[in-house]
Amino acid sequence: MTQAVSKSEGRPRQHGGAAYDVAIVGAGPAGATLARLIGDRYRVLLVDRRPLDLPSVLGEAGKCCGGLLAPDAQQVMGQMGLGLPQSVLVSPQLFVVRAMDLPSGLERYYQRFYLNMDREKFDRWLVSLVPRCVDSRYRTQILEYRRADGDSGFELTMRTGRVTYTERARVLVGADGAHSGVRRWAFGRHATKTYVALQEWFRVEQSLPHYTAIFDPAITDFYVWTIPKEDYLLVGAAVPRQGARERFGLLKARLMASGLALGQPTRREGCLLLRPGRPGQLALGQDGVALVGEAAGWISPSSAEGISYAMRSALALADAMGPGLEGCVARYRSATRGLAANLLGKRLKSVVMYSGPLRRMVMRSGVMSAGPITLSG
Repeated sequence: MTQAVSKSEGRPRQHGGAAYDVAIVGAGPAGATLARLIGDRYRVLLVDRRPLDLPSVLGEAGKCCGGLLAPDAQQVMGQMGLGLPQSVLVSPQLFVVRAMDLPSGLERYYQRFYLNMDREKFDRWLVSLVPRCVDSRYRTQILEYRRADGDSGFELTMRTGRVTYTERARVLVGADGAHSGVRRWAFGRHATKTYVALQEWFRVEQSLPHYTAIFDPAITDFYVWTIPKEDYLLVGAAVPRQGARERFGLLKARLMASGLALGQPTRREGCLLLRPGRPGQLALGQDGVALVGEAAGWISPSSAEGISYAMRSALALADAMGPGLEGCVARYRSATRGLAANLLGKRLKSVVMYSGPLRRMVMRSGVMSAGPITLSG
């Protein structure tokens, strides 16, 4: 047998014989929330490849995310009794969205209340709330999944540093994002449409006081954004996988043509992004495997907002595990029907947002817009 360091014990422990009740792969908002909610009831293993036990610095390589906490996510955090620490927030705080339809030149401002944050610090704060009795393994890679003999659940072969070892768990939870290894192993390819999210960081002398949502079908039929963050401006887009870099280059060229000065990026990020078309495309799990967050397809098809869905799906699975692990996946399916209906509503909203004629009609009407806004220094 081999040794690895466990956060819950703070010292080397022997691996290979002991079994966990629940193994959670991925310690983002979905995985960390689930571990926090069930950690005192079950013996939980939490695994993530990232160095979430080490501090982060704004502007260094991290998750490809705009780092805005939307009102839906704020609401679910409030329901769970959580409030963001000041150390997670970054300036400026944003109260207005600038919508730009590049083909027509139309612009509108809409009042929205987002919390602007450092996403890497946010994830580290969430894992800091996980009970110490949870065995948290960071900088750890899963090498192989397999079903254990008999009814003993699952075996996970993993590597922490240079140490390779195997752990067992009764229930396996995939909280490992759009490119979920758990989902691919248990259920194969996801039926949901896949995009590539690309984002670059640019140093700026003065931050813009708003978040910008950009629409241009030549770039993508999905989400494009610019977000100010301290001394940086984030430029990002969810683009089809074919020709992704060329489309992103076109975005930057058109932004510069519209008057936005962009120098050389200081940081580049990218990841896969799902866009569910209907609730039937969700992969929630079966046979002792459950999926939460974007691994299951929980992400807004209109704005690509995923933190609220990650937390709500984790909360639903935690509640489903309340009576016991037996039958928890079936109870999880039942508990998320309302969340699936919410997802369908966002899909209907996206039809209006990403249809050029409908979007321009709404923008010209001024419905729900904040009216003329003067942006002063």
